[in-house]
Amino acid sequence: MKNWEDITSTSELLAAQEIKQSFDAGDLADVEYGLNQLIETMARSERRALKSQLIRLMMHVIKWKVQPEKRSKSWLLTILNARFEIAELREFTPSLNEDVIQAIWEAALKQARTEANIDTDLPTNHVELTWEDVFDTKYTL
Repeated sequence: MKNWEDITSTSELLAAQEIKQSFDAGDLADVEYGLNQLIETMARSERRALKSQLIRLMMHVIKWKVQPEKRSKSWLLTILNARFEIAELREFTPSLNEDVIQAIWEAALKQARTEANIDTDLPTNHVELTWEDVFDTKYTL
């Protein structure tokens, strides 16, 4: 049996090609294992992308709250873009639902606070964010 962990972590395209080779060779057990590994790898990748966008979004909302005098179109665009990216990830990967976001919420918020603190030189550990703050509030200049 092939080393599917190495193959799927190297390249999704390579994994698909290797799965096809196993299929053509009639090794259906290898095909099944390879597909399962590929699916797990892709799910982790999508989840990491979701968390990254959530951190970026939260960081800018925190900055919006703690530095009102520095609000800018750039911050607005970042908030809108991160919301769009998250919505698109959720559209193409329906398993990235609200429950998944809630499960990573605290870790993402902690990272966002740390990044906002570094970026603003202001204390941000006290800043709490609601779902509405992050996803629904319409921020304007």
